[in-house]
Formats: sequence, structure tokens, C-alpha cells
Amino acid sequence: MVELFKHILHLDFEWLFQNYNDAVYIILFLVIFIETGLVIMPFLPGDSLLFTAGLFARLGYLNLSYLLILLFVAAVVGDNVNYWIGRKIGLKVLQIKVRGKNLVKPEYLEKTHGFFEKHGPKTIIMARFVPIVRTFSPFVAGIAEMKYRKFLSFDVLGGAIWIASLTMAGYFLGEIPWIRKNIELVALGIIFISVLPIIFEFLRSRMSKKA
Repeated sequence: MVELFKHILHLDFEWLFQNYNDAVYIILFLVIFIETGLVIMPFLPGDSLLFTAGLFARLGYLNLSYLLILLFVAAVVGDNVNYWIGRKIGLKVLQIKVRGKNLVKPEYLEKTHGFFEKHGPKTIIMARFVPIVRTFSPFVAGIAEMKYRKFLSFDVLGGAIWIASLTMAGYFLGEIPWIRKNIELVALGIIFISVLPIIFEFLRSRMSKKA
């Protein structure tokens, strides 16, 4: 299991195919499901894994149609599991009283609820493309008690855009020889681009505080 986890983190698809053959579909499903569905696993390589999977579909190792459908289901089911964990468990944990006081002040929960009611749709969609945030967003939406029907509709939309855009990017760019020969560099580039919004927001926040 440790060996498998190591090769997943390194996007070593050739090793996966050699050792698991068609079961690679199940592995990819589980990676996307776990990254989006378990708030304790935000570090899995979602974006770069989708791109690399698309590239290997281009090379004939994977069926593109099966891949898109399977990963889309994994992304949506994962987010929904995470949402209900936040709503049923996370919210109760935050309402625990310590020495007569709530672990989290009720007004903070009310503000979070208000934020997701107002900005929830675009947050759910945009969070898909930001590592770590992608994992915590549905969990916090559940804690904020965002209306489930609204959450589900935009989560399905965001999941479809995320899976299709990155997987198809890998599929079409897989024609370029340099990309095929430098998959690890491309994966690092995707990770860097994915975290740029977090970096920009951090710098903007620091600059505004100094001002």
C-alpha cells in the first residue's frame, strides 16, 4: 500500500499499468474520491493526476470516455460525502461547549452560512481548481448549512468543468513530444499554476494590512 501511494504521488502511471493493468481505473477513481471526499487528505495530486491520465488516454493506455465518466462520478460523489460529513459531524463538533463556551462562536457560523448563501455557487466551482481549498470547500459548505439543492447543482457543474478541462488538456497536449518526455515537470507546473490564486490572495492580504 505504501509503495502504491508513493507511485501515485509521483504520477508513475507506467508502474501502475505494469502492476495493476485495468484496475488503474479503480485507483484513479479512489484518488479523486478521497481527495474530494475526505477532509484529512487534501494533498493528493488531483489536477496533475487528471492531466496525466488524459495524456495516457492519448497514448492508448486508457479509454477516454470511461475515464471522463468515472472521474466525474468520483469528483461529485466525493464532494457530496464531504458536504454531509461537514453538515452532520463537523457542525456538531464546532458546537461543542468548552467551559460553558462554544468551540466556535455562533456568530462565526452565521457569517459562514451567510457567505455560502451569497457566494457559495462561485466558491464551489472555483474551489475545484485550487488544491487543498478543493478538499475543504464542500466540508465548510456543509458546516455552513448551504442549501443542498444549490450545492449539488453547482458542484455537478464545477466537477464537470474540472474533470473535462484538465483531462482533455492532457489528452490534446499529449501529442507534443516534449510534454510526453517531461511529465513530471508538467505536473509540477500544473501544481504551481493551481496554487497561484492562494499566493496572490496571501500577498494581497499582506499588502492591504500594511496599507
